[in-house]
Amino acid sequence: MMGHNVWAVIRREYLQRVRSKWFIIATVAGPILMAALMFVPVYFAAQGERGERVLAVVDQTDVLYERLAPRLEAAGYDVSQEAYSENVFAALTQRIEDGEIGVFLVLDEGTMSAGQARLVAKQRPSSLRSLSIRQAVVASALEQQLESAGVDAVSMLQGGALEVEVLSAGPRDRPAQLGVSFIGAMFLYMVILLYSVSVMRATLEEKTTRVVEVIVSAMKPWHLMLGKILGVGAVGLTQMAVWAASAVVLVSAGLPALIASRPELAQLSELQAVLPGVKLVLLFLGFFVFGFFMFSGLYAAVGAMCSTDEEAQQAQFPVTMFVIVPMMFLTPVLNDPSGSLAVGLSLFPLFTPIIMWIRVASEAAPLWQIGLSFLLMGLTIVAIAWVAGRIYKVGILMAGKRPTLPELLRWVREA
Repeated sequence: MMGHNVWAVIRREYLQRVRSKWFIIATVAGPILMAALMFVPVYFAAQGERGERVLAVVDQTDVLYERLAPRLEAAGYDVSQEAYSENVFAALTQRIEDGEIGVFLVLDEGTMSAGQARLVAKQRPSSLRSLSIRQAVVASALEQQLESAGVDAVSMLQGGALEVEVLSAGPRDRPAQLGVSFIGAMFLYMVILLYSVSVMRATLEEKTTRVVEVIVSAMKPWHLMLGKILGVGAVGLTQMAVWAASAVVLVSAGLPALIASRPELAQLSELQAVLPGVKLVLLFLGFFVFGFFMFSGLYAAVGAMCSTDEEAQQAQFPVTMFVIVPMMFLTPVLNDPSGSLAVGLSLFPLFTPIIMWIRVASEAAPLWQIGLSFLLMGLTIVAIAWVAGRIYKVGILMAGKRPTLPELLRWVREA
């Protein structure tokens, strides 16, 4: 009987939400709109710039063209060299007007001494194109100057090398890991908060319309609470699955197409190499599920003890702070994911989903700490379910003013 009742609530909560127009817009149209905003403008801009990618170079230094041409070609330009003469600028300007070339670049002594060059175009080029050309010019001039001084220009321009020897094993500090940590933490924060609050609003809606009086006459209150939590959680997992699939499609199919149309964005191809693996994705889902169960139980209790939306907005503040506080420690935890502060915060169950995720994505959390964090979250879920279930049992049928703390304690003891 219990399973039938809970399943009925899960089915109702799930279908009611996934059939709503806002769920469809956020789940389906949202990723499509974001992809369109990201790729469509770049694509059409690339189409309009194809004719402008024919670039002529006038090298008055007589030494930079051979170094510069490969860099410009790697950025997607069709490069040709024009010998300097008195009328070369007028001739190239006319070729731009006739559409034979898009732009021409002039290198002179200022290029060698200060990295300065002159670019002539019919229309002002985009900031990205200007930056790619400027970087190519500066790198070529610097390489020439370094080699003239007997310095290994290739190693210097690549940033040199720093060999780091640590006395104890620690996390690998990679920008990609920091990006995955930060984005994942923000995503967990938004999704856990969004769907936990949905449980509160669903409870409050049924309470204010008195529908709950009919429902609890056919099932136990904690069956109703469990069904709501599982139903809303299933909605969250569904939406996350669609978003994750969309992200995979965009990165796998859309990114190569974008790089092909804009070669200067070739560094974006590194994103494919830093996508989280299966184990990391499973841990992410685990943190979401455990975090959702903890906070949804608390928010369900808040919804049960309140009679109006205004009361719920005030009563949920202490619970919301347990989601906000970990976000306030993002920077120190990202900077030192193995420090005592990060370890302590990550093992506090209500902070664990966000803080421990950062440490896991940064490869700073040993296996025993990850296992301990899930154990502590599991025990916390049981404790919250015990307390929230008793508050829910009494509060779901209560109306009037919001209960005080002594009254809540009395509900827990008497339920």
